[in-house]
Amino acid sequence: MALNVFDHDEYRPPVWKSYLYQLQQEAPHPRRLTCTCEVDNRPKYYGREYHGMISREEADQLLSQAEGSYLIRESQRQPGTYTLALRFGNQTRNFRLYHDGKHFVGEKRFESIHDLVTDGLITLYIETKAAEYIAKMTINPIYEHVGYTTLNQEPTLKKHLPQSPEAPDGPAAVKDDCNAEERLTSLVRRATLRESDLAPKYEKVHNFKVHTFRGPHWCEYCANFMWGLIAQGVKCADCGLNVHKQCSKVVPNDCQPDLRHVKKVYSCDLTTLVKAHNTKRPMVVDMCIQEIEARGLQSEGLYRISGFSELIEDVKLAFDRDGEKADISSNAYEDINIITGALKLYFRELPIPLITYDAYPRFIETAKVSDPEKRLESLHESLKLLPPAHCETLRYLMAHLKRVTQCDKDNLMPSENLGIVFGPTLMRAPDLDAMTALNDIRYQRLVVEMLITNEDVLF
Repeated sequence: MALNVFDHDEYRPPVWKSYLYQLQQEAPHPRRLTCTCEVDNRPKYYGREYHGMISREEADQLLSQAEGSYLIRESQRQPGTYTLALRFGNQTRNFRLYHDGKHFVGEKRFESIHDLVTDGLITLYIETKAAEYIAKMTINPIYEHVGYTTLNQEPTLKKHLPQSPEAPDGPAAVKDDCNAEERLTSLVRRATLRESDLAPKYEKVHNFKVHTFRGPHWCEYCANFMWGLIAQGVKCADCGLNVHKQCSKVVPNDCQPDLRHVKKVYSCDLTTLVKAHNTKRPMVVDMCIQEIEARGLQSEGLYRISGFSELIEDVKLAFDRDGEKADISSNAYEDINIITGALKLYFRELPIPLITYDAYPRFIETAKVSDPEKRLESLHESLKLLPPAHCETLRYLMAHLKRVTQCDKDNLMPSENLGIVFGPTLMRAPDLDAMTALNDIRYQRLVVEMLITNEDVLF
């Protein structure tokens, strides 16, 4: 079969390549070689394919009759360990065999030896016949030309269409809006909570998980067949993109989370949530802050006093269930401390903290700098380490907390107090020992205090 699919650089309409699918159909079928005599001490999870303690030479002689034949033997060199002997390519191949409730020789785990051998024969056959083809699969992917969203969500990707000058929603309009946002002064940004509804183009890596596909499946990156019996490839848990494991290494960081896959608000990765809902920040943050500023800025002990945990849990469930339609008004929750508690809980349950694990050490070191100007400069550089969605959410939160401090005569919550509350909420030590983590608490407080105090300069 001709393998010239990569000979031309120009783009051609996507064709679901069938070469690997045909190879899978041609792969040898498993042939269990049963043992005709009773074998002592046969493990209960093996059947008649178990031949006891026989040598490699004996296994080779038994299997020489047919391609795809297999048996299991106990190792003579290491009693108590087992080997799968498999005939492929006119030679016997031996694999160390394991069982932990399922059978495996590598990463994949199987319910039966028959399935393991079936998958192994398919993989061996395809990798033998099409090694060069597989090595080249990622060179000219359809993904670059049509994008995975055309396969999952939309009929056409806007970025591949010619944009007319009057089209308001094209990439140029997005860029102009972002530039305009950058030109706004901090004072103007702080003056209002009403901002552009147009979500920025945050970059997000795919959240790939090994996946077993039922029925024939083709890779949405290279368009080639995904071979094997189980765990044929990986699937993005956030957007549903299906690709080969090797293709996942070259897929761009352009995950577009789908609400069909992202089914909760709390405990969801922040960037994933904002991209799924097409917003600048998590709606929890926007809605809670707007509610707090509308009726709670003068409330004594704001953020310090805890609301009833059962009602805070109710707010969490409401967001998880209803999203931006959740009712957190005074009619539903009269006590503003319920809303502040729900906001703090959101930040505490983020799988990656608002100030990320990667950026954490730099922020802590910044808090230890004694010179005020150098400390501020270091803090500004530290912010650049945050993912865009995290930085934008932090900016919005700090602007809010600055407004809280402006009412500290009533609420008794200056920046020092807010630092004590929000330090451990926004920052979590990445795998530090207990003593180091304890020592870091005061620096966490200082970081948040500095962010609030210098909000108009830093963001």
